[in-house]
Amino acid sequence: MMEQQAVQRIDDLPACPLAAAAAYFARHHAESVGLLAEESNSSVVLVMPDAGPDHDDWRRALARDLARSFAPKRANVVGASDLAAADEMLAYLRDAPGVTGQYLAAHE
Repeated sequence: MMEQQAVQRIDDLPACPLAAAAAYFARHHAESVGLLAEESNSSVVLVMPDAGPDHDDWRRALARDLARSFAPKRANVVGASDLAAADEMLAYLRDAPGVTGQYLAAHE
């Protein structure tokens, strides 16, 4: 299978960590699962806006649980509001086939 990295950009999350997690699951989780279920995608990266460290736990758990559920496909989460920072992390993940279940945060 040819390596194909799908990117899901999620821009509409609230500032509160619990509200952000609830909003992700209500509005975006089904799309994430659908992207991982697509045969042509070997990797999916969820790109979310940068958030404070109080969001790290739920985002890490999301990345880890998606990766476990869809192994050997890769699932990772990126937190970056700056487009260049997000693109750098996407390029890194595209070229790092052993990295899965990780949350990479810019914390600008």
